[in-house]
Amino acid sequence: MTQTIAPRVRSLVLLLLAVAAALLAGAAPASAHAALTSSDPRQGAVVGKAPEQVSLTFSETVSLSDDALRVLDPKGGRADTGEARGTGATYTVKLRPGLPDGTYTVSYQVVSADSHPVVGAFTFSIGAPSATTVTVPEGTAGGGAVGFLYGVGRYASYAGFIVLVGGAAFALACWPRGTGVRAVQRLVVSGWVTLTAATLGLLLLRGSYTTSGKLGDVFDLELLGQVLQTKTGAALVSRLLLLAAAALFIAVLFGAYAKRIEGEGGAGGEGEDADEAAKEARDLAFGLAVGGVVVAAGLAASWAMAEHASTGIQPGVAMPVDVLHLLAVAAWLGGLAALLAALYRAPVEAPLEATAVRRFSRVAFGSVLVLVATGLYQSWRQVGSWSALTGTRYGQLLCLKAGLVVLLVGIAWFSRRWTGQLADTVTAGAEREKAPVAAGAGGTVDADGGTVDASGGMEDGRGGSVDAGERDGVDPERAAQLARQRAAVDAARQKRLRDADPTRYGLRRSVLAEAGVAVVLLAVTTLLTSTEPGRTEEEAEAATAASAQTSATGTVTLDMPFDTGARDGRGVVRIDLDPARTGANDLHVYVTRPNGRAFDVPEVKVAFTLESQDIGPLPVVPDHITTGHWSASGVQIPMAGEWKIAVTVRTSDIDQVTVDKNTQIG
Repeated sequence: MTQTIAPRVRSLVLLLLAVAAALLAGAAPASAHAALTSSDPRQGAVVGKAPEQVSLTFSETVSLSDDALRVLDPKGGRADTGEARGTGATYTVKLRPGLPDGTYTVSYQVVSADSHPVVGAFTFSIGAPSATTVTVPEGTAGGGAVGFLYGVGRYASYAGFIVLVGGAAFALACWPRGTGVRAVQRLVVSGWVTLTAATLGLLLLRGSYTTSGKLGDVFDLELLGQVLQTKTGAALVSRLLLLAAAALFIAVLFGAYAKRIEGEGGAGGEGEDADEAAKEARDLAFGLAVGGVVVAAGLAASWAMAEHASTGIQPGVAMPVDVLHLLAVAAWLGGLAALLAALYRAPVEAPLEATAVRRFSRVAFGSVLVLVATGLYQSWRQVGSWSALTGTRYGQLLCLKAGLVVLLVGIAWFSRRWTGQLADTVTAGAEREKAPVAAGAGGTVDADGGTVDASGGMEDGRGGSVDAGERDGVDPERAAQLARQRAAVDAARQKRLRDADPTRYGLRRSVLAEAGVAVVLLAVTTLLTSTEPGRTEEEAEAATAASAQTSATGTVTLDMPFDTGARDGRGVVRIDLDPARTGANDLHVYVTRPNGRAFDVPEVKVAFTLESQDIGPLPVVPDHITTGHWSASGVQIPMAGEWKIAVTVRTSDIDQVTVDKNTQIG
């Protein structure tokens, strides 16, 4: 039976790995959490004269490296000074004086707060549109071979974390005797090696992944130095330091603790020696549990503090929830991998016990409950609406992930049924393995027909007989050979009895099916972490559409996202200026939360500045009309030009921020 199972197992594993690889290979370059919401000049706009600068505003805080924001003239030459400035979500770059008429291309390449590269381009025209020879390279940052390798590295790091944490938890909490089983040891150590290698690879790939996308830049020390100064670089370095502590944990778990468990079993289960061994094992297990939880939580936090959970709404709640989510995933799927290794590779002298399977079943059930609770919160936070659930790539992937989780839980239900039948079967099987078969007076017969007499002699079924004294005195080599044969025969008999157990065989198949679905589930999860959340995508689209609105009467509408850095300090301020000409104008200010609801902040102030003529700032304090709405009449604009409109928003007694945009008035 096992000879037919092994090829099937290998074929299924290869198939599932191929499916996961296809998912990763077919993934587009990472979609960022941040998106370009507005620009000045706007995309496709035609301005009468050359602006002094180009301004870009994103949906959240971004960072950019040198030469990441470029403006190219119709012939492909640089039209900017190369000095991009700004903080938070808005960056500007100065333009060279005396630019001729024609179509200009703005190319940007920044990194969002959740670590993903944001790449794009748009055009605007001075005077009138013209032909352009500019070609903006596509698929550089976040794409190409480096992007694929980075995606594989992310998958490997998640897989390594799950196997490392879940496998160690399974051995410590569910099957202490498994700490001495080589198959379990190899599994956990392979998880540590995979996570360490993947983390080092991500650290080297990071610089090229967010800039050029070239394989030749992977070992660029200057890029590596820049990566180490970023939030993601710090998270990867922290993960490596925690992996050093994890190595010490593994050494103690499979070294001192495994010896304590072996000593506890060797003490015979009674007497002072047994009590002392049990006490030492319990004390060491408690220390390992505390240390393991701290290290595992720290490893999980290295993802939570640098990716989606660290940005968007409620980051203070989202990060600890994300840590719990990752730990629950590791306890369930990593424990599943350890259970599979134990079912297929545990030695006959130390078979997997039914109590261990039952303990893991309870752990898995608790993990599923935590996953459901944290997953629902994360889904609401990242999606936010039914339309985003079905109309965005993130929502569609989330639906696929939910379907896989439901399938996994369904298969786990079958595993629990097999687990319920395992205890009686294991007990009966153990009695069959221990009970000798009578062969006559003073002897027993093994499963292959060989006979062992009461004095230790063995008849091998061919008529030859050697007693213990003859072996010791006459032919030690032959005696050793017979002892090895007897041990091999006994091991083969026990293995056949174990493999013939229909309950254990059924449990193997269901656990293998669970592990197969988990492989694909992990690939979908990796894609989710590199996809722009549905809530952000819809908000960015709405902000982009709103910022481009200009009424037929000449009203100028400007949308400016703001973030004071406080807990409730994010939103969007909209400026309506009518008729946006010299002389008197009506000003309306609307402040909304990120979800579009009116936001009644304590104070709003507006100032107009015409930097080219050194006029301003001209302050305007609008009157509060209703919730989230302020207005001022008779706002005087003395002359036409490119005016900067700055809005100061105060959300509390100490939290305020000033955002601004340039627009043509008159």
